[in-house]
Formats: sequence, structure tokens, C-alpha cells
Amino acid sequence: MAREGEKGDCIGWAARDASGVLSPYKFNRRPLGNDDISIKITNCGVCYADVLWTRNQHHDSNYPLVPGHEIVGVVTAAGASVTCFKAGDLVGVGTYVNSCRECEYCNAYTEHHCAKGAIWTFNSIDIDETFTKGGYSSYIVVHQRYCFLIPEGYPPAMAAPLLCAGITVYSPMKHYNMNQPGKSLGVVGLGGLGHMAVKFAKSFGLNVTVFSTSASKEEEAIQILGADKFVISSDKQQMQSLSKSLDFIIDTASGKHPLDAYVAILKPHGVLVFVGSIGEVRLQSLDLIHGSKAIAASAVGGTKDIQEMIEYCAANKIYPQIEMIHIQDINEALERLVNKDVKYRFVIDIENSLK
Repeated sequence: MAREGEKGDCIGWAARDASGVLSPYKFNRRPLGNDDISIKITNCGVCYADVLWTRNQHHDSNYPLVPGHEIVGVVTAAGASVTCFKAGDLVGVGTYVNSCRECEYCNAYTEHHCAKGAIWTFNSIDIDETFTKGGYSSYIVVHQRYCFLIPEGYPPAMAAPLLCAGITVYSPMKHYNMNQPGKSLGVVGLGGLGHMAVKFAKSFGLNVTVFSTSASKEEEAIQILGADKFVISSDKQQMQSLSKSLDFIIDTASGKHPLDAYVAILKPHGVLVFVGSIGEVRLQSLDLIHGSKAIAASAVGGTKDIQEMIEYCAANKIYPQIEMIHIQDINEALERLVNKDVKYRFVIDIENSLK
């Protein structure tokens, strides 16, 4: 079992308790296995999951907790059986780092649905029986199956948010056929997930309507991200005027909010997919029955979808909008994230600030 404590060859920033305050922390990674690669981390995106688990909001956090699951870095070593990567490759690691690789879901490359449970990038029990620790750290050791090649020329810092925010919206857009040119899509929320949904939708040739509670985001949505329409979701008249007008809606907003108004906006046979954690869902079944409408949910994606998404972004020049920070600014950044004060994803410059 790897040793943990204030000594070790991996430098990270960890939360020690439910205050969520992060500070420097040293620990050891597990030894390099035959199918593993060791990655020197250069960048790590900041996801709201980092807030949730550092602050124990799901009541299952194990401290010290090193967050971060939007990881990009350079391969420094490869195990004897590694065939996919070599030293010097730029790679990414997302929200999970292992699975059973035997069940029907792993065999279908939907490893995040592993029947035995995926091993998440942080706060999960790893194969050496220690708790996994994420990308707010100097390096990481990961089985090759759960790593992704970043195409040459794609900016490493911009690749980081693809590993969670990007795949979280790309996967349901693909699997629920939200990629048909000429169709109409509503995007609820314009944050880290929402802005990527708009970018993907426009690249697919969709007509895009952004829904937000903040009127200040209209210029960003239309002028910067290329949305076709902007709607204030709290304006009942605006919402009612859109009745039965959209083929699809992807709801990226977190926190409790009503869905009935969005269901009314769907065309018959329309689909609403939520990817944010909105708590209890309440709907009148007749609202769905009368329009033959469907509601679904989605979280991240399998390894094949992730690699496909990264290559799609590189080929179509789709780049997340990011704000670079140093690791020393992470506590302030997490607080700003809670207050929705970021456009649209923080990315930590691990390489140049973690010492």
C-alpha cells in the first residue's frame, strides 16, 4: 500500500476537512504497473465537483482530498505492456481512472457505467487500496485505457475542460441525436457546460437558443458564442411564446429549478436531457404523454466517446473559453466558481505554479 502523509514525491494541494480549504500536501503515487503510464501534469481544469467533494457536500469525502479530474500532461514513463502511448506524448485523464474491464458496460466502452463501479479520479478506492487523488498535483499514474491522446497543436490548457465539461455535453448530444443539421436545440445555463454545448451545437449545424436567468449573458451568448436566440427563463411571456418550438433541450444548470416550462417548449417527440444535478424532478406525466416527449439524464462518457470528442474538437477548432490561474489562487477560484464568477472554466497552470 502506498504511503500517505506530509512526505512523498508527489506534490499536491489537498483539503483536510469540510471547510474545503486547500493547502500544499505531499504523498506517494502507486508504483507504475505494466499497463500504466506516468504523467507529469501541466494543467488541470476546475470543475464544480471539486467544490462538492472538498466541502463534503455529498457526505462521502475522504480527507486529505486532492481534487481535479480535467487533467492534461506529458507522459514520462510507460509500463512494459503499454502500446497506446510513449514518453513525450501529450495526454488527458478525465473523471475515472479504472473499471473492471470485464462487464457488458466496459466491453461496450461505457466504462463509467461499469457494473462493479468505476474508480473515480479522486476520492475512490484505488487498486492499491488507497484513495485516488486528482489533478491538483505534480504527476499521476493511470492505466493506459483511461488516458487520451491530445492531438498535436491543440493547446494543452484548453484541452483540460474537454475531459469533463466537454464530454458531459458531447456524449448526450451524440447519443440522443442532437447533432442533426437544421434541428433546434435549447441550452439551459451558460457556464462551463453550457458554453461547450453551444459550441458543439453550432458546429453540428443546429439552431441554438440559450436560456438563462441573467440578462447580462445575452451578448456573450449571441455575439461571442454564436447562439441564434437568447431567452430570459424567468420571463413567462418569452417562455410561453416558444411553445412546441424546439427539437431538443440540454439542461446544464445545477440546483433546483422547474422543468415543466421547458417540456412545454419541446416539439412532439422532443427530448430534454439534463446533465446538471438539479435534485428532485417533479413533472406532470400528461405533459410528456400528450406530446410523446422524453426526459433523460447523462453523465460524462465512455473512453471511445472521449477520444472521439477530443479529435472532433481539434478537427473543428472548438476551444473552451478559459481563465488561467496559479495553484496558489485555487481557494479564491473555488469561491468564485460557487458565485458563478468565471468565463467559463478555470484551468490551473500546474506546470509553472506547483512547486
